Order: sequence, then C-alpha cells, then structure tokens
Amino acid sequence: MIATDTTVENLKFFVQGKWEDPGSRALHDITNPATARTIARVPYATAGDIDRIARLAHDAFLTWRDVPVVDRVQVLYRFKDLLEKHAEDLARTLTGENGKTIDDARAEIRRAIQMVEVSCGMPSLMMGQSLENVSRGIDCHTIRQPLGVCAGITPFNFPGMVPSWMYPFAIACGNSFILKPSEKVPMTPTRLAELLHEAGLPAGVFNLVHGDKVAVDGLLQHPLVRAVSFVGSTPVAKYIYETAAKNGKRVQALGGAKNHLVVMPDADLDKTTDAIISSAFGAAGERCLAGSILVPVGEVAQPLLSLLLEKTRKIAVGDGLDTTTQMGPLVTKAHLQRVEGYVEKGVAEGATPLCDGREAKAGDGYFLGPTIFDNVTADMTIAREEIFGPVLSVMRVKDLDAAVQLVNSSPFGNTTSIFTSDGKSARDYAARVEAGMIGVNIGVAAPMAFFPFSGWKQSFFGDLHAHGRDAIAFYTEQKVIMTRWF
Repeated sequence: MIATDTTVENLKFFVQGKWEDPGSRALHDITNPATARTIARVPYATAGDIDRIARLAHDAFLTWRDVPVVDRVQVLYRFKDLLEKHAEDLARTLTGENGKTIDDARAEIRRAIQMVEVSCGMPSLMMGQSLENVSRGIDCHTIRQPLGVCAGITPFNFPGMVPSWMYPFAIACGNSFILKPSEKVPMTPTRLAELLHEAGLPAGVFNLVHGDKVAVDGLLQHPLVRAVSFVGSTPVAKYIYETAAKNGKRVQALGGAKNHLVVMPDADLDKTTDAIISSAFGAAGERCLAGSILVPVGEVAQPLLSLLLEKTRKIAVGDGLDTTTQMGPLVTKAHLQRVEGYVEKGVAEGATPLCDGREAKAGDGYFLGPTIFDNVTADMTIAREEIFGPVLSVMRVKDLDAAVQLVNSSPFGNTTSIFTSDGKSARDYAARVEAGMIGVNIGVAAPMAFFPFSGWKQSFFGDLHAHGRDAIAFYTEQKVIMTRWF
C-alpha cells in the first residue's frame, strides 16, 4: 500500500512469515518531507522482541541452510521479477517518505534490483577451490557455508537500495536475516518484505523489525546474531563495530564521508559543472558519496564557479513527486535544522556564501536550497564535518600535489573524483589519494553490485565491504577439507 497525505498507515513487524500487529506499543509518526504531514506510524521493538525474533530466525536458518543453493536463488529470481513489476510503486513510496525526486527514487530501485540480480548468481559465487595432490595421495578443497542469523541496520537516505546491499546476498548464501531499517523511512522496506513473502521465501528467513537504539543494541548483543551490516554516520558506525565485535560478531560498518571533487584547469567545464551539481545536490546532498568539497586547481576556479553558480541558481526545489522538481526536501524537520546550523556556522566562521539555500522556500516541507561557500579553510566546521545536506564548500589549491595533500588530510576516505582531460593527472591522482572509490570525470563514483563499496579510514570499520565478492566472503565461513583415501 502507498500511503498518501490523507491515509495514515500503521506499520507492523514481519516475523516468521507473518505481519504482527503493534498491540499496545507506542506508535511514532512518519512524515512526508515535502508536506510535513503524517503518512504512517511505526512501532519500536523492545529487547524482548529482538530476542524472540532472533530465536525464530535461527530456527528458520537451521532448515534454510540445507536448501540447495540452486533452489535458494529461485526465490530471488521470482523476487527480482516482482521488483520489476512494482518498481514504480516502490519509487513513489520511497519519494513519499524520503523526499528525493521520483527520478532519483527510480534509479535507487534499479540499483536494488541489480543487487538481487547479482545474488542470483550465488551457485557460482559460492564455489570453493580445489587442488589435487597437495601432498602424495592427498587432495584439498574449500567450501563456503552460511553463518546463521545475520542483521542489517540501514539509514534513511537509501531505504530501497542499502538494505539490498545486505539481505539478498545473505539469504542466497543460506543465512536468515533480520532487517532493522531507519525509523524515519520504514515504508519502503515494508513493501520489500511484502514482495519477498509473495516470492515464496520460507517463513522466518527474512524478518523486518522497526525501532531505535534499543532494537539496535538488542541485535548487537544477541548471541544468535552472527553478523551485523550497518550503514550510517561515522560515530554510530564506530559504536556498531566496537559493540558487535566485542560480542564476537562479524561486522561491516559503513560510516560518513567528506568527499572531494578536484577540478583541473584542462577539465571540460560544461560537463564538469553538471557532474558537480549532480554529486553535491542530488538527493538533497543526503548521500555518503555526495561531493561536499569542491577543489579547483589553479586558474580554473573563477570560470568554474561562474558557470556552476549560473546553473545552480536554476535548480528547481520542490516536492519530489513533481516531475519538474530537480531537488527535493531534507528527510525531517530535525535534519533540516541540523543542516541549517552548518550553514550558519559557515557564515559565522568567515566562509563566503555564493549561494544561500536558506532563501529557498517551497511550501510547508523541510526545504533547503543548494548552498555554495567559497574561501573555505581547513579549520572551518563545514570543511571538517559531514553535513549530509546540499552544502558545497570550495577550497582552492595551486596544483595537483596540493589537491592530493588536501584529500589525504581528511579523516574520511569514502570517495573522491578528479575532472581532467589529462590521463597522466588522472592516473597519478587515483594512485596517490587515500580513498576507497575513485572517480575520473564522474561525480558519484558508486560501484555496481558486482564490485565492493570500498570505503577507507573513518568511512569504514571492518574487513569485508558491502556487495560484490566481499559480500559472499562476509556472509559465509570458509572450510578447508584435506582428503586421503587408503
């Protein structure tokens, strides 16, 4: 069901293949960010709920792990077909609770589908290795086996895509899964659970639970939860990593970022400015791969900023369901106030506002227009902290060496991009910068489902990254078998 501004849906947990009524639990409002109106209410789980659901998920795992992998993926093939059929419905639900434009939402659902497509290849991806005669008469081979109950804790900015970095891979590997999505955007994950159930996934293999820190801590501490995947801010990612690891769990915790967009004097300015706008202001800047620091090199600064401002001022801000809108609202009123606070700090600390998004008003929703600061220095708050909104800081440098030094001085290491027509500059930059994902003339260097999402430094805590072949290694244990026959 798609909730509208006149329909308020009470959401439920999905446990053991059934939808559980909230009962006497308090319900928390979910608002449409474009209108500030309540569109749904969501219950929060208690520690007792988490214990019960983890035990049921473990029971389901004991059966699911013995289902042949070629049969497990048949469910995902059917799920993928249902995602295709309901893609527009999912995108509109996503826009209604998150605020991003409908085109952004459609692209996000497409990315989610790609994750399922890759997971359908698990019969090949889970294959081990073998070698005959490692010693006389002795053969050796490896196999991969599922872990058990796995949990995913996901953010508000990609309620369709980020959970799909996790549960399709985990399920295809033979695990059961508990998803705890952001309490700000529970409607899209609810719809995904409905479609998984319709695809014929056995009861208890996938479970959906809503909640706050109580639910999170329950998952991090439960002895039956073997692995935890998380995406969110760096402080929380570090907490997730430390707490889960202390409780003996495998962890991948993706944190925040401060991504640099370096522009060389030989860059194609027209295409480069389009890429910068998409990177900095797409999804209202609420992306861990958003370009938040623009680094013009040498004399390119003035012509680049002139063209960038000209284009930025034409961006239409409004309801994401309006097809003329190019940038939607921020997700909640509290998040809007937080980002506005960063804009105020930028002004107070001496940065030059070339474009002030606080002047953009588009109704009763949580709107902030594109904001660009020039003359930003390394000691300023807007240069150091993740803002997670449509705020771009300009830090000018004299040459490529200075650009590399600036990028490497950041405690974050998610992604960075260079815009240039010179192959040597691009190759040198990609080799030297300390970040896990590099773009060359690409504003958002987001890897496809079959490559890992490879953050570095304070942007990632763990050893195995999300999706790609790392996901198969993360959601399985490797067993080495030595054989000799007499």
